[in-house]
Amino acid sequence: MLCVLWSVSTILSARATESEPLPSAEARKLYTLGQLISRTLDGFSLNAQELEWVKSGIDDGVLGRSSKVDLAAEAEGLTTLQADRRAATLQRERSAGTAYLAAVARTPGVERLESGLIIESLQAGTGERPSALDHVSVHYEGRLIDGTLFESSRSSGTPATLPVRGVIPCWSEALQKMRVGSRSRIVCPAELAYGERGSPPAVKPGATLVFDIELLAVVR
Repeated sequence: MLCVLWSVSTILSARATESEPLPSAEARKLYTLGQLISRTLDGFSLNAQELEWVKSGIDDGVLGRSSKVDLAAEAEGLTTLQADRRAATLQRERSAGTAYLAAVARTPGVERLESGLIIESLQAGTGERPSALDHVSVHYEGRLIDGTLFESSRSSGTPATLPVRGVIPCWSEALQKMRVGSRSRIVCPAELAYGERGSPPAVKPGATLVFDIELLAVVR
């Protein structure tokens, strides 16, 4: 999620869970189909009841049953519904992020940069600083402001190697201020992270994000 471009397989593996295994290779493929379809629904912010209505529509369509609505008439409102839901989500995330940033900025020992990025040093480093042209090896965790973990290299035990200028803006700025061996917590306003588009499904539009970054090495 940090780099600009990710493959479908990378996104899916990042969301792997420890649920019960599926019974066959075919079942796994069909489950994957369902997961991919779910990503087309991200902008609607469905609750449990609304999801049941969506499932009912899928059931009727797949099984060839008569539609309960005039599809042509109702389909015209889907774009408006999605836009309204997205705007509401964006406003909620912006409001929560603004309050969170203000609270963190008052914490002793943190630095708020002109860009709006907040950095807290967790561990000093004595190595070199990377430039925008370098690649770096890092361990990191990414969390939403409610503490939800959405991404981690530490959970796999394998450091990530990333281009300094190929990651989200708050990372690029923070990495160039860090030295090898250092560890920092950074708080990224939405405009320095994934902005109004978000990074579905974990990161909503307008979300403020928190990362714990350990700079292991500059890779050349």
